Amino acid sequence: MPMTMSRARVARRIATAAAFGGGGIGLLGAAALGVLLTEVRLARRTVGGSSDIPPCADGRYGAAFGHRTDRPPLRMGFLGDSTAAGQGVHRASQTPGALLASGLAAVSELPVDFRNVALPGAQSDDLARQVELMLAGNPWAPDICVIMIGANDVTHRMPPAQSVRHLSDAVRRLRAAGCAVVVGTCPDLGTIEPVYQPLRWVARRLSRQLAAAQTIGVVESGGRTVSLGDLLGPEFEARPRELFGPDNYHPSAEGYATAAMAVLPTVCAALGLWPEEERPEPARGEGILPVEQAAAEAAAEGGTEVAASASRGPWALLKHRRRRRLPAEEPTDGSPVTG
Repeated sequence: MPMTMSRARVARRIATAAAFGGGGIGLLGAAALGVLLTEVRLARRTVGGSSDIPPCADGRYGAAFGHRTDRPPLRMGFLGDSTAAGQGVHRASQTPGALLASGLAAVSELPVDFRNVALPGAQSDDLARQVELMLAGNPWAPDICVIMIGANDVTHRMPPAQSVRHLSDAVRRLRAAGCAVVVGTCPDLGTIEPVYQPLRWVARRLSRQLAAAQTIGVVESGGRTVSLGDLLGPEFEARPRELFGPDNYHPSAEGYATAAMAVLPTVCAALGLWPEEERPEPARGEGILPVEQAAAEAAAEGGTEVAASASRGPWALLKHRRRRRLPAEEPTDGSPVTG
């Protein structure tokens, strides 16, 4: 508990600095950050990296449901970095966006029109451009957007307060456009195989601190978060050949499926489609907590959702949604959504 409270205080300081325009709060000294950056870049070079263009998954999912209802399709957007883009796999159906669009179609029993504007290598300061792309041109205003961002902010030494500010601004703009927002927070960089101790510990600490600060910023901007880092971390460490892709840096198809299964319940809940009630179940370790405490606990336990509580104020709902494995599906028409 003392460790969680310490992380909560640091996360709150970062989020406060982000809200008031600060950017100088660092999580570790400049020397440690420099060494980490060098080590991660060498790790990526060692494993080869991935320069492949991610497969385009834009299109309509669950089109068969359209024959059963006259309700309009749901619209989902994806923003973020290479993880959001699906880098590391070669089939559109294996990308996290396609998996989530298929899952959302199955749960809602509605077609889902999907569009992805994520950019491999993107940092949080690219989100403003991506939001412009997502919102440009009626009628493609999404019902829900998923953002996955943060790893490149850590490895490129972006001040965490600046990172959180960019993300919070993006969430507020999407919410103002009437879009529900779910953010998959910074993944655990301590799982990259060629990064060894003690730098693996450093990478994990940086990742979790940014994830907690992101959670505060997102929840206070009207979005929801799902912690990905610790969810994938132990599984990646135990089965790296299965959950890492060929470059040993980006997730494999199974790794993306693991992440998508964690995010899907929160996506559905944000749209009012998930059967679980919006209240905590104490027996499952859920509760109403101060936002910063919920953020710190979520960063340490993957698959945890954090959302603003019904009582508002400085409180948040910490929830562990039950996951559901759903089959992937290719876009039925094979054409991109351009509307």
